[in-house]
Amino acid sequence: MNAYDPNALVGVIPDEQLLADEAQWSSFGDTVHYVDPPKIFRHGEGSYMYDTAGVPFLDLQMWYSAVNFGYGNKRLNDTLKRQIDVLPQVASQYLHQTRIELAKTIAVDAQQKFGLKGRVHFNVGGAQAVEDSLKLVRNYKNGKSLMFAFEGGYHGRTLGASSITSSYRYRRRFGHFGERAMFIPFPYPFRRPKGMTPEEYSDACVRQFERLFETEYNGVWDPKVNQAEYAAFYVEPIQGTGGYVVPPRNFFKDLKKVLDKYGILMVVDEIQMGFWRTGKLWSIEHFGVTPDIIVFGKALTNGLNPLSGLWAREEMINPTIFPPGSTHSTFNSNPLGTSLGLEVIKMGYELDYETSVAKKGAHFLEALKDLQKRHKEIGDVDGLGLALRAEICTDDGFTPNKALLDKMVDIGLAGDLEHNGKKIGLVLDVGGWYKNVITFAPSLDITHEEIDLAIALLDQLITKAKKAM
Repeated sequence: MNAYDPNALVGVIPDEQLLADEAQWSSFGDTVHYVDPPKIFRHGEGSYMYDTAGVPFLDLQMWYSAVNFGYGNKRLNDTLKRQIDVLPQVASQYLHQTRIELAKTIAVDAQQKFGLKGRVHFNVGGAQAVEDSLKLVRNYKNGKSLMFAFEGGYHGRTLGASSITSSYRYRRRFGHFGERAMFIPFPYPFRRPKGMTPEEYSDACVRQFERLFETEYNGVWDPKVNQAEYAAFYVEPIQGTGGYVVPPRNFFKDLKKVLDKYGILMVVDEIQMGFWRTGKLWSIEHFGVTPDIIVFGKALTNGLNPLSGLWAREEMINPTIFPPGSTHSTFNSNPLGTSLGLEVIKMGYELDYETSVAKKGAHFLEALKDLQKRHKEIGDVDGLGLALRAEICTDDGFTPNKALLDKMVDIGLAGDLEHNGKKIGLVLDVGGWYKNVITFAPSLDITHEEIDLAIALLDQLITKAKKAM
């Protein structure tokens, strides 16, 4: 990490004044105040953020996997700067080069991987792309509006996205959601029923789902006309907010057989796991199935510009069935975002993130397993690529321990850990069904040395937190 001089910033308002102004003038509804007071950062570089005092914080969540390629990535920053000087703005009713190039790049990549021709549709923000996918599905399925989704799944907080997100707390205050999804059990290996292997648990979840189609009285299927009441199943290949839960490898193949049998579309949400987070461009590639729709966002622009989108099969999205004006956002396919997205994909393949992420992820996971041996409160560690999890429990190694993890987060953000005789902090993200899981999403450019530092800091952190409880 490079030294950062907090005095180099011009016009710095003290933290105390900023927090006072925020408390008085800002809505708390557009963000989340998980720590009190909220942390203020001033600078970011590589895997680190720096506070007002210049203390470095190793970031192991990278803006919920939006900054996959590190803070201040020179190649991507330079792309943004060049585009600002060429074509910074243009109305989305007109065309520009990188919009077309990015759509073609994603569509050709999908055709090579899945054997299907498709098209790409842009928006801003993951939830907005989910909303567009809901329109696409409803349109293709003749107005059917009922969806399946997973327990523990998260797809956003707009009204439509909330209806397929399993947490009631995102809907509670906003009236009746008449078309709320039917939520299906997701195979959660660490918390599987006793006596079952993960694969047996996966099989049981698929069998339980298929029972819905057994007779007309199971509720979703009319055998007289061979038609389902539900249009699509929204899936995260690895649950994001749900705690980076990695299902058994056979799960999605078995599930897709059921979906295809009964004419249910598979919509894959890659908003958090896309763009090499798991070592593949799309995390669904690990599971050997062909999606009908892929929704993406976040790391497409490394957090430098709001841009999201979806890929869908040609028969669902061609201009005859989904004509101009079917959805719209003023800022969709903006040139700053599409130029960045194009560069992200070029860079990802050129630098072979598929290989490097797999190697770094294996190193990180092995180190977490070693840390687990030293702390019985770490009940489970798992991961795929650089999407990793550590489930924090009581000393029985199983009972969820949210309080201990909350204490760890607070200590990490206090910036009082030590490295080479100097203060350092640690940025963690909390997820999981019981809010007791550290979800690790470090920069894909994190070094092996930084991974080792992360483990050393986690060791300090959990030791301090246990003493403070």
